[in-house]
Amino acid sequence: MSEGLTVMDAEAVRARLTIAACIPLMREAMTALSSGRVEQHLRSFLSVGEGRTFALMPAASADGFGAKLVSVYQDTDHPGRRRHQGLVVLFDPESGAPAFIGDAEEITRIRTAAASAAATDALARPDASILAVIGTGAQAQAHLEAIALVRPLTEIRIWGRDAEGARRFAEAMRKKYDCPVRACATVEAAVQAADIICTVTASRDPILHRDWVTPGAHVNLVGSSGPHAAEADIDLVAASRFIGDHREHVLAHGGEFLRARQAGRVTDDHIAAEIGEVFAGRRNGRISPADITLYKSLGHAVQDLAAAAWLLSLERTARHG
Repeated sequence: MSEGLTVMDAEAVRARLTIAACIPLMREAMTALSSGRVEQHLRSFLSVGEGRTFALMPAASADGFGAKLVSVYQDTDHPGRRRHQGLVVLFDPESGAPAFIGDAEEITRIRTAAASAAATDALARPDASILAVIGTGAQAQAHLEAIALVRPLTEIRIWGRDAEGARRFAEAMRKKYDCPVRACATVEAAVQAADIICTVTASRDPILHRDWVTPGAHVNLVGSSGPHAAEADIDLVAASRFIGDHREHVLAHGGEFLRARQAGRVTDDHIAAEIGEVFAGRRNGRISPADITLYKSLGHAVQDLAAAAWLLSLERTARHG
């Protein structure tokens, strides 16, 4: 018998799905994707106006099948930022009935940071403790929370295009963490000698350069999710041990990698592994303490469906006592 359709708005998702709970879900989802246990197509994009995109991300896994339907628009309240608004829809694998609809923006915010944390845990040096976050939006705050769950942070640095906004953001974060949090005037100052770097911007051209990144650092490239945008320069891609979240998607939509390949600096073999292969122990992540490990996050429907299935299970458990 069908249990009906569960619908969760952003507030409901936020009240239930924590980043801590989501980290193991992302580890399992990406392992399944790299192990061939997930059917997932490349996301498709439809332009709906200048700087506006509608995307469809379908997948089928052990959790069920479904898709994320999402619009990517400029945030009118925060120039230079983008909003990912939409729905995650999960269908029951047994009955074929729609079982869950959830707010895509909130699920995306949480699962993206959780996926970066899982990758950081696997790729960053065990003693990594200085975090630089490039960006000041919702993903910046989520990544601060997520990375703090996998490494004991001794210093947090923030950079944003709006210096006053970055200062206010750092001040707010200072109240949440038991370590110094400071805003930096430049990206270079923020990442100098940093152990972990997270770029969570809407930049279309590189803001992170190889010369600024210390050997042994781990970098999460998160903000760019299409072939025409890149947050890191070609030199950093070429110098890194490059780990993709999914090889097929990196080769189609990984802007940083595609620019380096077009320049003749790397070939497809430069993708050392998928993160799911690292999680499963089938490929090496970091090989040397001096490696610059780079995790390219594009985001996947299997991640959204894993979070949706967890939320649905939680709701059904509560319903049945």
